[in-house]
Amino acid sequence: MLSRVLGGNYYAVIFTSKKTALDQGYSEMASLMAAKASAHPGYLGHESWRNDQGYGVTISYWKTLEDISDWKKDLEHLEAQRFGKNQWYEQYFMRICRVEYDYTHSQKP
Repeated sequence: MLSRVLGGNYYAVIFTSKKTALDQGYSEMASLMAAKASAHPGYLGHESWRNDQGYGVTISYWKTLEDISDWKKDLEHLEAQRFGKNQWYEQYFMRICRVEYDYTHSQKP
């Protein structure tokens, strides 16, 4: 499902990655981090995809840069980042963007 954040003037954190073959604990940690982030102040939503070759994109939406910074420093999130760097990700990129404007379209069945 796509996140619905309307109105603009918020931030998107775009995390693109290529996973290693090591998978132990990854799904559990990803679920834990998604739940924990959703309860963090300033969190607005997220979208995530991964293909069969291990390439993935997660976009999370935040009210402020300070909210993003606070989430990055969360102790459990720091632990997840260590695991990611040491075993789960072959490569990743992090981008932080300001969303000036957004809009949506939906076809109803």
